[in-house]
Amino acid sequence: MTGRQGPAVSRRSLIGAGLGISAAGLTAVGSAPALAAGRAGARPASARGYAFLAAAMDAYPGHGGIRLTQSYTDQAGLFSTAFTYDNALAVLAHLAARTAHGLTRAEALGDALLYAQLHDPAYDDGRLRQAYNVGPYTFYDGAPQPDGFVRPDGTVNVGTQFGFTGTAVGDMAWAGIALSALARRTGARRFLTGAVRIGEWIERTGRTDEPLGGYKFGVDGANQRLPFTSTEHNTDLICLFGRLARLTGDRVWLERRARAEAFVRRMWEPSGGFFYTGTNDGVTVNTSPVPEDTQTWTHLALGSGRFSRSLDWAAAELAVLDHSGRTNSTVPAGQSYEGVTFSSASLLADEGAPIAAGQPKPDRNGVWFEGTAHLALALRDRGARGDEARARRLLASAEKAQDLLGGGQTVGGRALPERCGVVSASSPLDTGFGFGYYPYRHTGATAWYLMAAARYNPLKA
Repeated sequence: MTGRQGPAVSRRSLIGAGLGISAAGLTAVGSAPALAAGRAGARPASARGYAFLAAAMDAYPGHGGIRLTQSYTDQAGLFSTAFTYDNALAVLAHLAARTAHGLTRAEALGDALLYAQLHDPAYDDGRLRQAYNVGPYTFYDGAPQPDGFVRPDGTVNVGTQFGFTGTAVGDMAWAGIALSALARRTGARRFLTGAVRIGEWIERTGRTDEPLGGYKFGVDGANQRLPFTSTEHNTDLICLFGRLARLTGDRVWLERRARAEAFVRRMWEPSGGFFYTGTNDGVTVNTSPVPEDTQTWTHLALGSGRFSRSLDWAAAELAVLDHSGRTNSTVPAGQSYEGVTFSSASLLADEGAPIAAGQPKPDRNGVWFEGTAHLALALRDRGARGDEARARRLLASAEKAQDLLGGGQTVGGRALPERCGVVSASSPLDTGFGFGYYPYRHTGATAWYLMAAARYNPLKA
């Protein structure tokens, strides 16, 4: 997840940008009837989640067989943007299904990531970009973008319109985690080769000898190294480097894993029982805001009882309940959703001001469903008294959102199957990191829900 530590453009920071969305408009989207006909509503919730991933992957059939999954529905205003992180999650969610069909889709997405790695228009060093375009559209300024994921010259279609051209260590780590999972499942050498190239790029680009250590954030679109160091990114590396050590037999990855883990452990606040977000300068720890995912992913990657209080902190300190009576809520009357929000700053957002120019005002109680899903998974993984019951409540909230929020949305101009795909948030919420979340069906949120439902821990080395 990028954009945490400073001004680097986040894959989420432009969700809704330029749309001038009103709260009333979001309510209309959230309560609109689904456009697609059929009996999808009678299918299990997980099956409908996979139907969304399939629709988002197959949205541009006229643009070749090498393809990635569009991240958000068209209504988010990012057109055919496919974030690398979201596609890594889609690979893992398809593997979590443990079916032949799921494996076929996971391999196809893995091969598309490998294609991007080998056919970048400017670099041949193992990197992947923050995002790609996977289908044609006309940009807000009237400029047409006619290509699919693979351009006529064979290079991949980098997401230049929104500036998603940099490379973040966290995004790369998730792609490496997905490719290493494919290598382990299939035994195919190409997936391990791609994961190793990612790991080597991170080592060359991210390693730092600053006092707090770890691996830094990555590079911007001009290939300039970014100064921040993220707890989340280094948590991802604990998994990736651990897997590369196991799959290659090369012990150098264990040293690199230890470096990432040491940084994460330095971010622990024992008096509060949570992890800080990271550092801007490699010397001073950022103490605010405190995000949710550094509490849940650390448990999934470390599996350490010493730090398991972070789950209790997230479940208690970031808990929200959204309903139509909340300020700026776009939840339809008679509905309510429980879960967690993005960070400690989300609970203090200025509800009298837009999240950003042209965007709606935030609801402090908006539910972040991606985070709600990985909290549910982490609770299931921990298995302490009461964890399963709490996880089931969180998953039930996400399933209700899939049923009732985000109706009438499309991908590539095509209607979705009924009641499929989990929205990123129940109402507009301010993350506290310079961007927001909105009630648009989302590949990432849906993939995390599916992994939580399947008890599939993607960060287990």
